[in-house]
Amino acid sequence: NFYMCVKDHFGEPSVRGRYLAEIEGVSHALDTEEVARLHEKGIDILVIYNKISDARGYDHGVEHAEKAIVMAEALNVPEDVAIFGDIEPNFKTDAEFLNGWYDTFSESPYIPAIYGVFNKDGNIHDVFLNAKEEAQNELILWTAYPQEGITTENDAPEFNPQGPENANLFGWQYGLDAETCNIDTNLFTNDMMEVLWKTE
Repeated sequence: NFYMCVKDHFGEPSVRGRYLAEIEGVSHALDTEEVARLHEKGIDILVIYNKISDARGYDHGVEHAEKAIVMAEALNVPEDVAIFGDIEPNFKTDAEFLNGWYDTFSESPYIPAIYGVFNKDGNIHDVFLNAKEEAQNELILWTAYPQEGITTENDAPEFNPQGPENANLFGWQYGLDAETCNIDTNLFTNDMMEVLWKTE
C-alpha cells in the first residue's frame, strides 16, 4: 500500500532510506522480508544507522560504528555499501566522533557516511571541517539543506545541496514530511547510487 501511494502521488520510487535499528514510537527496523520486497520492486536501499543521540568523542564514534557494522552484517548487507550515521541538528557532536566513525568503518567491508543538515551556520558543518583530512576526503555526506519542499519526481529541483566545499556531497533531502504517504523527497548523484544496497 505504501509503495502504491508513493507511485501514484510522486512517481516510481528508485530509493528507499531505511533504518537499521528499532526505536519504539520512532522507527521500525529493516528486516530481510522488507529487503526482498523492495528489491523485487527494483528499489535500492539507503542504509541508515539511527541509534546516535550524542555524537561526541572518538570512542563513542567507534562504539556506534561497531554497532552499525554488526547490524549490517546481521542483515547480510553486501560489502561496499555506505552506512549513514544519522546526526540530527539537535545532537551535540564533535570532530573526534566523526574520526572514530570513519576509522572504524575504514577497517570494515562498508563505506563510512553521514547524514546531517550541512548548512554553513550549523554545528555539523564546522565539525566536519575539523575532522581529520582522510575523513573529510572519504566520508560520503547526505544533507537536508536547503529545503525546497516536497515535489513529485517530475517537478524535482536541480541538484543543488549546500555543504562543505569539496566534500563528497552525494545526497540531498530537499523535501521533508509529505502529508501524502509521509515521505521525504531526495535527489542523489550517480556516485551515491553506486554505494546503495542495490537489487541483484
